[in-house]
Amino acid sequence: MKFSTTLKALGFTVATALVPLMAPGAQAAGTITVATTIDPGSWDPIDSFLVPWSSAANNIYDGLTSRGPDMKLQPALATSWEFLDNNSRIRFKLRQNVKFHNGEPFNAEAVKFTFDRLLGEEGKKGPQQSNYNSISKVEIVDPYTVDFIMKQPDPVLLTKLAGYGGMIVPPKYIQEKGDAHFNMNPVGTGPFKFVEYTPKVNLVLEAFPEHWGGAPKLDKVVTRFIPEANTQVAELQAGRIDIATLIPFGLAPTVEKSPNATLVSITGPTVVSLRLNTKEGITKDVNVRKALTMAVDREAIIKAVLLGHGKSIASFQSELSFGNDPAMKPLPFDLAKAKQMLQQANVPAGAPVRIDFRGNDATFREVAQAAAGYFQALGLKPSLQPHEPPVLLNDIIPNGKTGEAWHNAWGGWTFDYDNTAYLMYHSGEKWNPYDNDPKLNALLEKQRTIYDVKEREKILQEVARYVADQALEIPLYNQNTVMGVNKRVKNFVPPADLRFRFNAVTVE
Repeated sequence: MKFSTTLKALGFTVATALVPLMAPGAQAAGTITVATTIDPGSWDPIDSFLVPWSSAANNIYDGLTSRGPDMKLQPALATSWEFLDNNSRIRFKLRQNVKFHNGEPFNAEAVKFTFDRLLGEEGKKGPQQSNYNSISKVEIVDPYTVDFIMKQPDPVLLTKLAGYGGMIVPPKYIQEKGDAHFNMNPVGTGPFKFVEYTPKVNLVLEAFPEHWGGAPKLDKVVTRFIPEANTQVAELQAGRIDIATLIPFGLAPTVEKSPNATLVSITGPTVVSLRLNTKEGITKDVNVRKALTMAVDREAIIKAVLLGHGKSIASFQSELSFGNDPAMKPLPFDLAKAKQMLQQANVPAGAPVRIDFRGNDATFREVAQAAAGYFQALGLKPSLQPHEPPVLLNDIIPNGKTGEAWHNAWGGWTFDYDNTAYLMYHSGEKWNPYDNDPKLNALLEKQRTIYDVKEREKILQEVARYVADQALEIPLYNQNTVMGVNKRVKNFVPPADLRFRFNAVTVE
């Protein structure tokens, strides 16, 4: 289903998107219930990178900036910002008359406390600190003005401030209650405030009428933790949840046929590839890597395995990503040409190609089986090696223990190619166990020093073309963000990254 069709099905129009939030004191009505897959275990912004955390906590907290489904960056707790001293200082003007849910005032002290904590000892315990290490410190200019003193340029920082670790937290509350209490009893400035958290069961929020953007139209938001896809679909069909976030492609037709639910399938951030070992085996040869790429019919895989809920890609990013080059085209499927290239590279018949993948990913298991079939048609001897995800991600890949190919899946809520490409291709990074390419390193480092949007975009597009020319991976597809939504939900704009914000949503 295309995005525009989806919006109509949900009773949403562009005009609706542009109307202001309800004024304070407006009548709220109803509860929305959302199913996510994982209980993050802590609601502290510095403790998690999980999408299910943000699906819920994006309603509890605000950042200095915000970004909605339209992908545009907007003021939030900061009303404006400017770059000073040759971009080494960023000055933020803060919104006044904002309260945390416990009544504590939001001001410059809260911003400084948030980032001192994130960049300090407490932040070291979680996964978010490294995303903000470009910040040296935060200085208070006056009660509603702060300066971010930068160690180095960070052209993605303003987007990072719209989510996860950059969410603003209450100093007095945390100092009095402690971090352990805050983990289980979060307080922010967002449109909904914490009511109850039952680990592994649910999180309950209620409307915060004093929110600076206006009172939400709902009474409550309930997040249920349901890791089983079949259960989510059954609960959606029964009307016990309003949004299901785990819809396997095989169950998408079931949701489409449901009389009380709509299937949402939109372009999202998640991309999938087969990364190739450039150090050992037959894949050490760039022409062999290109032959393997041309041997895989990606369109057939998208049609047969994803049931059409995806698009082929030329580089490891979605079309929504900053740095994507729409002029780039994937290498075409051409089995005959691929066989010829292998012969020219003197690859012996029956040469091994091992694919390492996450054993719990049923969809990719089918993809890997399909890829193995194509490699076999080339005259190679493919094998599949499933792993427990922590083993693959924390041992096999970073320590360079893979076979010729391995499963690479990546989201990236910033929708900026830097946050993918630097981690994938720069030497010394966890996800790059084999390559140390001075040219690629230089390009990746250069774009991180540039705030000029057009100039940085050109460099990122050059990175994508260079990676494709070196055939560091077989780009497979950008899989759609798929969810099921009860038809009683109105004014809901499905976010591609599942970071829900329910200010203007209503239920019938």
